Amino acid sequence: MKILNLYACLGGNRYKWDEVAEQAGIEIEVTAIELDEELAKLYQERFPTDQVIVADAHEYLLKHFSEYDFVWSSPPCPTHSKIRVSQKNRESFEHKYPDMKLYEEVIFLQNFHKGLFCVENVTPYYEPLIPAQKVGRHLYWTNFSLGNNLNERKEFNGIMCAAKNEVAELSKMHDYDFRKYKGNQRIDKIARNLVDYEVGKAIMQRALNLKIENNSHQIELF
Repeated sequence: MKILNLYACLGGNRYKWDEVAEQAGIEIEVTAIELDEELAKLYQERFPTDQVIVADAHEYLLKHFSEYDFVWSSPPCPTHSKIRVSQKNRESFEHKYPDMKLYEEVIFLQNFHKGLFCVENVTPYYEPLIPAQKVGRHLYWTNFSLGNNLNERKEFNGIMCAAKNEVAELSKMHDYDFRKYKGNQRIDKIARNLVDYEVGKAIMQRALNLKIENNSHQIELF
């Protein structure tokens, strides 16, 4: 199964995929796209069997989507986040339009991708322009059902409120030392934005189960 992992960062969503694939008896081949060279290097160290490409994920999707059975995309979320309109931050943030690349990718995948896909983002401060499946504090645009429970660890919300030890606690939660990062982005921002690997695991389980079911139906036809 060929998988495209866009805006890969440090592979929070990716962390448990090998475990799930082994249990399902399906071999996976992952291509990760990350624009930040330092993050790409660390991702490659973490997942040495993946192909890692330093590129613009949005453009890569447009040119290569048809080469993959499953596409995961986690576009940047800051311009959509509810934190922008909270009383504490409403005036301190630079005013920005919501980045519509999120919806461009959803619309594109819904209409042109023949495989499975999942686009993940935060619950926005506005009514979502395209209906999505809401699980926990995130929205997921997919072409398959996720169910009501993705095993999201509730501790994440508490950690993000404890700013003093946030990075250290998130390092424990993600099983990764974020202090390895020596690039230009804020480490706390990277740590906050990483997808809960339990959620990534649950979504991949559903995708692989669906692939197994589809393969079984095809065999029955012949």
